[in-house]
Amino acid sequence: LRLQQVELPRLAAAGLALACFDGPNPPPQARVWVMSHRQLVEAWQADRLGRRQLVIPEAEGLEAELRQALEVVIQPEHWDQLRRAQPSAEASLLSLHERLSRQLLARPRNPQHLVALAPEDEAPLRHLLQLLAPLPAPWPTWLEAKGEGWTSWAQVNPHLLQWALHRQPLEPSQVMAGLLEGRGCLLVGQMGPGESERPPLGLQPTVQVDLGDPPLTDPLPLYAPLRQPLPNSPHFGEHLLEQGRRLVLGQAGLSVILLDDDALRLDLTSGLAAEFGSRVVHQSTAPESNGVISASWRWWLAHQQRLPLPAQVIVGLLPLASLEDPLTAAQVNQLRQQGRDWFRERLLPDGLNQLQLGVAGLRRSGGRLAILDGRLRGRSWGQNVLSALEPWVVLGRLLPH
Repeated sequence: LRLQQVELPRLAAAGLALACFDGPNPPPQARVWVMSHRQLVEAWQADRLGRRQLVIPEAEGLEAELRQALEVVIQPEHWDQLRRAQPSAEASLLSLHERLSRQLLARPRNPQHLVALAPEDEAPLRHLLQLLAPLPAPWPTWLEAKGEGWTSWAQVNPHLLQWALHRQPLEPSQVMAGLLEGRGCLLVGQMGPGESERPPLGLQPTVQVDLGDPPLTDPLPLYAPLRQPLPNSPHFGEHLLEQGRRLVLGQAGLSVILLDDDALRLDLTSGLAAEFGSRVVHQSTAPESNGVISASWRWWLAHQQRLPLPAQVIVGLLPLASLEDPLTAAQVNQLRQQGRDWFRERLLPDGLNQLQLGVAGLRRSGGRLAILDGRLRGRSWGQNVLSALEPWVVLGRLLPH
């Protein structure tokens, strides 16, 4: 969307007008074929890419986007379509659906109402479907998505007592092996140190070029008091609100507060709004000049380019993926079975990359960073976080801006 609305008009204004084709089947003479990640997956699976070169912007999110594009989702209506297509198996399908419903609705759910599914939970359904043909979409795709490289979970709607079945690959590079082989490929993105060590889809680039401005070497003012409570402390919410008030008070520029715990973030937003009124917004792209945006890390990374540079970023929680997320739990379990250090190989590098991308604008704006997560000082890996932020200087006192 940005390519079509922003970048292509810029190229045209510079005298480089490109003929672009959108759609599943471009004509042979089309020089530029613009597609989404899902369309890329479909074209690759149907062997329609040929030897075309690939240009992939925002490559830092490539694996996540491909994983999402490869996802198979079974909605409630797909069960109805399956029963109509296979009336002889209707009783068995109803029995399996009721059994799964009882299991899913009885299990504890995370705040996003996600419930992990083990292979043995899906096995009866998979065995039955292998005996039935033909199957309506997306059931054949779901059947093909098998093996230890995939994981499943259910998104439960507790109000309607319904659920949707999700299935995603743990490593898209294994499912799409060969996508980048034998063709020219240009990846453009903001790569942190962890991503350069673990390039997307296992690509080993022959040429690496830094096209960005030289990194600013001015130390980043860092406010991170000693002896802060840990996130599992009963006083952590009060700590965030108290420190948040101090940081926002007297701040003339834009403040951004980042944490991924939805309930904690909404409570903090409400508490700050009671103090500072309409200046405080939740995940809004239209803040006041001295506004306060409370947001998840994913939202901020997706929208920060459309917002003014912040005067300060307040990290309520460091962006470490939660093991309550079924996909993260499955990735961790796979690394654990291989005897690998899942925290330092997966969670910590991913978190550091998000942190660096999320605070990159502070050096350009001359802003300050506050980290209110007690794990920064209370865990041994906190030093890795501080190293990823260098250069920085301790901000011992809060002065109004």
